[in-house]
Amino acid sequence: MIFKSPYPDVQIPDLPLTQFLLERIRPFGDKPALIDGPSGRTLTFTQLAGAIRLAAAGLSQRGFGQGDVFAIYSPNLPEYAIAFHAVSLIGGTVTTVNPLYTADELAHQLQDSGAKYLLTISLFLPNAQAAAANSNVEEIFTFDPVEGATPFGTLLQSNGRVPDITINPAEDVVVMPYSSGTTGYPKGVMLTHRNIVANMAQCEGIPNFKMVSPADTIMGILPFYHIYGMVVIMNMSLMMGATIVTMPRFDLPQFLELIQKHKVTRTNVVPPILLALAKHPLIDQYDLSSLEELTSGAAPLSEELAEAVVQRIGCNVIQGYGMTETSPVTHVCPNFPGMIKRASIGPAVANTETMIVSVETGEPLGYNQNGELWLRGPQVMKGYLNNPDATAATVDENGWLHTGDIGYVDDDGYFFIVDRLKELIKYKGFQVAPAELEGLLLTHPAIADAAVIPSPDEEAGEVPKAYIVLKPGQEVSAEAIMDWVAERVSPQKKIRRVQFTDQVPKSLSGKILRRVLVDQERAAQQ
Repeated sequence: MIFKSPYPDVQIPDLPLTQFLLERIRPFGDKPALIDGPSGRTLTFTQLAGAIRLAAAGLSQRGFGQGDVFAIYSPNLPEYAIAFHAVSLIGGTVTTVNPLYTADELAHQLQDSGAKYLLTISLFLPNAQAAAANSNVEEIFTFDPVEGATPFGTLLQSNGRVPDITINPAEDVVVMPYSSGTTGYPKGVMLTHRNIVANMAQCEGIPNFKMVSPADTIMGILPFYHIYGMVVIMNMSLMMGATIVTMPRFDLPQFLELIQKHKVTRTNVVPPILLALAKHPLIDQYDLSSLEELTSGAAPLSEELAEAVVQRIGCNVIQGYGMTETSPVTHVCPNFPGMIKRASIGPAVANTETMIVSVETGEPLGYNQNGELWLRGPQVMKGYLNNPDATAATVDENGWLHTGDIGYVDDDGYFFIVDRLKELIKYKGFQVAPAELEGLLLTHPAIADAAVIPSPDEEAGEVPKAYIVLKPGQEVSAEAIMDWVAERVSPQKKIRRVQFTDQVPKSLSGKILRRVLVDQERAAQQ
């Protein structure tokens, strides 16, 4: 059966994303919009809007136009929002890149997306230059001036004349983050202006949910390159008039200090941060009494961990659900007293339909039956860039997105995620594709075969574990293999555990039977 959102449908503004945002933030004037946590550098809403227009005009005057792709390879900074929306305002597409990517990983995304310009920081310039040399990037910008790149500030020295263009919100792609989807290598997720605007309107349209307001200060710790930080923090919080305090990377003492200093009221987090809040002794040294709510996403949250944080910090803890491919929010737990179920992702947001489908038969299921979560709504992506096969495998002909997550819906219409059909590893909320690591391992001269699975870990949620078959006569230690991989991948993709085996279980067609290894791993840890 189809489970419709319990909330009334909302009207989705037929506007390009940045035009929509600029209209919404106009009343907030000189209120701080973004504060750089480490330095205290502040942008007001008026300054933000003005800088977006100046940078958009500057880009246009350099020949960047509608349909061009602009890559941002940077940690969280207030200026990230300026760059993002300057590109959006003139009809360009932003592709956001994990700042921990190696030069090779960055080069792949630059090549695949067809990026024309690349924006980074001086610290990452060597990687950026190496990657750009293997792509069609024409110019590299840096937020902080450094020899060998164009200062981002030069774009703000324009005349402010933004070209008069027509954007089709339903068709034109505004942002293209990369996601492994349900399986395989990272793919460009084409999200239209309408996808993002719809998701913001859908979340705002939940009647039994206290939304972010101008009275709130939000901690911008989740990375803006990731769909969760990009839409929920950088766009939705600004739309509602909240102040965002940015952090370039997670550092627990600084995180706690900034909450205390700026009297942060709400923070979007992932389970590993909640684990620290529940257990780390440092927490008791800071005044966190301003915190009213923590919203967890990107990975499942246990009721026990949520309750531990509630008891220690004294604020509300809820969770939601989404994917890069759904812009991202599809479900969120109500936060009104008496309506909270901490282990649940809640009902679907407005304008969203959900099905629970039997993995064995493909038939729709009813209440309290485990099956794969399927989703349909205006926030579902346009598709994967240049990959119609992967698109068709994820979104069927009826518009249903097959999430690869296993869950159920209870009698109250609240959804729960219990397992994953898909094979991605969720390391601290980051997606890690086993196939990518297996492909790398097979290039090692001593390795004959390899399989990578998620291994449960209290701090990270899951870590990549490799099952290794060595070639005859070869000897290599687990530590040497882990070090070898670490030199070639970004930190979240590191192999953290290795087990040597005589054979990797495979189907008759040659597909790795990861579920067999996962079951063995779970049994061994019980």
